[in-house]
Amino acid sequence: MRVVLCALTSVALMGCAGERGLRDLRSSTGGPDEFSVVPSAPLEIPETLSLPTPTPGGSNRTDINPNANAVAALGGSPARVFAGGIPTSDSALVARASRYGTQADIRPVLAAEDEAFRERGRILNVFNVLGRDRYYQTYASQALNAYGELDRFRAVGVATPSAPPR
Repeated sequence: MRVVLCALTSVALMGCAGERGLRDLRSSTGGPDEFSVVPSAPLEIPETLSLPTPTPGGSNRTDINPNANAVAALGGSPARVFAGGIPTSDSALVARASRYGTQADIRPVLAAEDEAFRERGRILNVFNVLGRDRYYQTYASQALNAYGELDRFRAVGVATPSAPPR
């Protein structure tokens, strides 16, 4: 009887851990969330109801310069934020990354592939009866060993930046 009571107590205490991690951004307090209130421009009806094709670095009709708005809300100077387009410092990176072309529907394709990957993980993980967060366990095979890669690059003579100690 004592063993059963101890087991039930430990299971109940595990449920009270409250470790939500950084991926759960919901507020745990009953008070207002200052980041959920965002002033927006007045509503307007566009000339056509067709959505424009997204462009890298393009602006949004409802929030033309969100980075400048965020900087202003935090007390910075919005004039120092680059407004629209690709910054000059990133143009070489964007050109290199898109040298073989870009796929217009990449977001839905990646979302479908990720859902299929997580579904395969759910099928294999039938023992998750407590409903725990298995995010890190699910993506462990895709995690990058940063120090292993740093050592590999240094071994072949690639100039690498310094890294914090292990």
